[in-house]
Amino acid sequence: MAEETVVEKTWRLMLEGHPTARRGDPEVMEAAHAEPRLRALFPFPSHGCLTFHRNTEFPWSNDLPFIASGQQSYTVYAPQYSGVLGEVLTPQEAAALVVAHLPPDCGPAFEGPWPAENSTG
Repeated sequence: MAEETVVEKTWRLMLEGHPTARRGDPEVMEAAHAEPRLRALFPFPSHGCLTFHRNTEFPWSNDLPFIASGQQSYTVYAPQYSGVLGEVLTPQEAAALVVAHLPPDCGPAFEGPWPAENSTG
């Protein structure tokens, strides 16, 4: 059996609610994990949002859309709050909206920090 990647382990610990894992909206995390393209990215829940990164260590890529959980809806933002891509009623719709706005070259996350020359924040 192959060893888990950092991305796979991070998703697993978050979904299991492991004490060392970052906390976020469980429904959003499950919906995002169900999307193969998002499952390949590094998840980072913080401040009511679930962000996705192309790498596994700080500094983060910060160049992908993300989901913010609201009281009765979910807002999908463009990278770094540069615009609203949509507001939807379910976490599944939010995850699908993120996938629809991923860059075509957005492949699996690589292990390590985002290269300084590409850093956006």
